Amino acid sequence: MKKDFISIKDLTLQEIEDIFALTDKVKRNKAEFSSVLSAKTLALIFQKPSNRTRVSFEVGMFQLGGYSIYLGPDEINLGVRESIKDVAKTLSRYIDGIVLRTFEHKNVLELAKYSDKPVINGLSDLLHPCQALSDVYTIVEKLKDKKRLTLAFIGDGNNVCNSLLHACAIVGINMNVATPKGYEPDKLVLKESWALAKSKNASIKLSTNPFEAVREADIIYTDVWASMGQEKEAKIRKKIFKEFQVNKDLI
Repeated sequence: MKKDFISIKDLTLQEIEDIFALTDKVKRNKAEFSSVLSAKTLALIFQKPSNRTRVSFEVGMFQLGGYSIYLGPDEINLGVRESIKDVAKTLSRYIDGIVLRTFEHKNVLELAKYSDKPVINGLSDLLHPCQALSDVYTIVEKLKDKKRLTLAFIGDGNNVCNSLLHACAIVGINMNVATPKGYEPDKLVLKESWALAKSKNASIKLSTNPFEAVREADIIYTDVWASMGQEKEAKIRKKIFKEFQVNKDLI
């Protein structure tokens, strides 16, 4: 059976730990893994342009002996020139996996539904699981001697925050989230994350006070105030998020 990676929730704690252990091995000896994806091709469908996401996937495939093909907005015009179902069916005949970086989360779900090959969520308006997984890997790697870590997220309760909530809850990291009123994380994500955190004796705390959120935190995390597609809101968001800067005063 194919396994998609749409949300951090698609992974168990054991699978996350296995991924982290494998990542350690690859980092120590890249040469050993230089042909594990030989003759494999990964399609990168990007409705949103990217720096880190595109480069990391392309370089990763190259270093593992595989190949990637970039399909930007003009190549496919997903859901307009070609339906998502048709794109999924067509690419499934040629490639071994698909990464989709899109606007609406439903696009990732629809692509995964019709694709015969694994689909990876490279970003949607709801979730950003690849970023959260790599962030938590780095946290565990750098602070592995800590028994119980606390991550403070300051700013917009966006897709990154949502995926970090899932990830921290599964691995047992406490998370404090401070957002302006009306910019809290997704309600369903919160409900899911609270249940997961409870099973690990971890905590999730919400507030509108960034100074309260960072108190005794081991990691302080923030993100842009206006993501791609929110450019028209940038001016008003700059005012709303003024008190949610990670600066010298907050540190």
